[in-house]
Amino acid sequence: MSVPIAVVGTDTGVGKTVVTAGLTRWLREQGIDARAIKPAQTGFPPDDDAGFVAEACGDPDAATCCRYLEPPLAPRVAAARSGEELTYESILTACREAIAEAEQPIVEGIGGLRVPLSGDHEVVDLVADLEATALVVTRSGLGTLNHTALSVEALERRGIDVAGIVCNEYAGETVAERTNPAELERMTGHDITTVPPLEGETPRAMADGVADGLSATVLKQIVTDD
Repeated sequence: MSVPIAVVGTDTGVGKTVVTAGLTRWLREQGIDARAIKPAQTGFPPDDDAGFVAEACGDPDAATCCRYLEPPLAPRVAAARSGEELTYESILTACREAIAEAEQPIVEGIGGLRVPLSGDHEVVDLVADLEATALVVTRSGLGTLNHTALSVEALERRGIDVAGIVCNEYAGETVAERTNPAELERMTGHDITTVPPLEGETPRAMADGVADGLSATVLKQIVTDD
């Protein structure tokens, strides 16, 4: 088993799932038993990130979700609102068990790093306790500099290695978009890659688009760094 890769985001809806799908699919095409792990899925149904990854990979065993919750809220809040018990220990144990079954585990975050999971524990705590390497997914446009730099700082304060930063849905149509990659690299000291807009495509096509955007060189580096 390799060191887990945690695909984390600066916020909700920034593209963690499609990046997770692209990374998982690409690794599996290289003959590596990569599996995506979603610690908790809120807003289910209709939201099902593990289902998206499995469809993108064409294999139901390519992804698993440890816990489903109906309210579209942070896991801690969703569990409280629905009257369900959700402990941090149960999430951590389920993730570790799923990680042990994969040659290359890929853990997809939930919202941003400070999203409450259970009790006083947050997503960043889970990434640290799983001893994962983080791949940060962020928006490409105006406002991303602050959010991304703070996310990287939060990871590094916990001693979490950062493999790189992905600017998702990069179209390069504004000055902010065109200048953000270089500025983020200067601010964080980490490599920046871009993924073009992929909305409207099938899960498989979106996963392939992520792999094309990251390039085989970058994807290999992510795994090699582990």
